[in-house]
Amino acid sequence: MDCLFCKIIAGEIPSKKVYEDETVFAFADIAPQAPVHILFVPKKHLSGMDEVTKENSGAVARIFEVIPQVAGEQGLTNGYRVISNCGPDACQSVRHLHFHLLGGRQMSERMD
Repeated sequence: MDCLFCKIIAGEIPSKKVYEDETVFAFADIAPQAPVHILFVPKKHLSGMDEVTKENSGAVARIFEVIPQVAGEQGLTNGYRVISNCGPDACQSVRHLHFHLLGGRQMSERMD
């Protein structure tokens, strides 16, 4: 498989790791859209939200347990945004399920 995020998780491509456990890998986005922009990915490859099932949804649950912990460590005490794009119409640029944590400034109300 030629997945950019799988290569980052495997250490084949360098990243600025922020968090890692047996299920989740989190790293700084290389093109940040906010002062804090961290990507959270399951270590097991899922191409996107469309592949989440009852059998593998524990990885997503774990990501959502880790996000508030990392947000706190990053000083995001006044709020943050979590986004996941799914498919080409949503501009998902890497076909590996991932969640963007954005914060460190007042976010726009617009979501488009």
